[in-house]
Amino acid sequence: MKKKDLSETSLAVRFILPSAVIMALITLYPLFYGVWMAFTNFSPRHIRLQNPEYVGFQNFWDILTHAPYLDFNFLNVLGFNFVWTFANLIFHVSLGVSLALLINTPGLRGKRVYRALLILPWAVPTYVTALVWKNMFDTQFGAVNLLLKEWRQILPFLPANVDWLGQFPNAFYAVLLVNVWMGFPFMMMVASGALQAIPSDLYEAADMDGANPWRKFWTVTAPMLQPAMVPAIMLGFIWTFNNFNVIYFVTQGNPFGKTEILVTQAYKLVDMGMYGQASAFAFIIFFILLGFTLVNLKLTKATQEV
Repeated sequence: MKKKDLSETSLAVRFILPSAVIMALITLYPLFYGVWMAFTNFSPRHIRLQNPEYVGFQNFWDILTHAPYLDFNFLNVLGFNFVWTFANLIFHVSLGVSLALLINTPGLRGKRVYRALLILPWAVPTYVTALVWKNMFDTQFGAVNLLLKEWRQILPFLPANVDWLGQFPNAFYAVLLVNVWMGFPFMMMVASGALQAIPSDLYEAADMDGANPWRKFWTVTAPMLQPAMVPAIMLGFIWTFNNFNVIYFVTQGNPFGKTEILVTQAYKLVDMGMYGQASAFAFIIFFILLGFTLVNLKLTKATQEV
């Protein structure tokens, strides 16, 4: 290596080193510390003493096999977590793409206004939106039941005084609605940007072939959207799978833990002082998401498409 190359490399290292040290302190150290805790019986009494007992894979085994001292069934929580995630993704993608197609309709006036209004649910902080919706689902004074009461004058078959947060599956419908409200703008913006990059010549060629709008969508629009939407769907899966705020602030996993997801259950272990088990739980969540990401990349070949 030439002397000039060595000096340039040295200069680059000097610039990168401060940020690398900071990232190591705030990211890598807590990460590896959490991995270490996962193999111990770490609890609040060990914070000062720093002498937890090494338990190997016992924490993982207890979580996966529903140990008697744990008040949850891992497989039940995991099953609901997947139902919750895929249900949200279906609505996020379908609503997002549909609204993007409407907003990008040629000749439509006020596109900027519509786009700004539709992105508002995404712009508001998650915990604020969750708390507002929780109040709206109040049985007696919530806006949702008051609205249903008004509509019953026209549609008598609508229910009255629905217990949204105290019964299942009503609680699931409630958190699903909240998360769909907050999640579709992201998919809409990704799809909208991808639609604007599609050459108009492709649609002109499809018109010359006599293709109807439905055929043009599946032969032109959908394939051109795939490179942008596949990474967005992967991000949406990870965000929704770990969406702590909506579940915790709206239902707190109730009723009777039926709307609990893995990340909220792990948080409750922390609240109970089971730091070792909570770290093991986080470790399990990481590998579930890692496995999904690797399988999805292989099946869709998203990296080659991009």
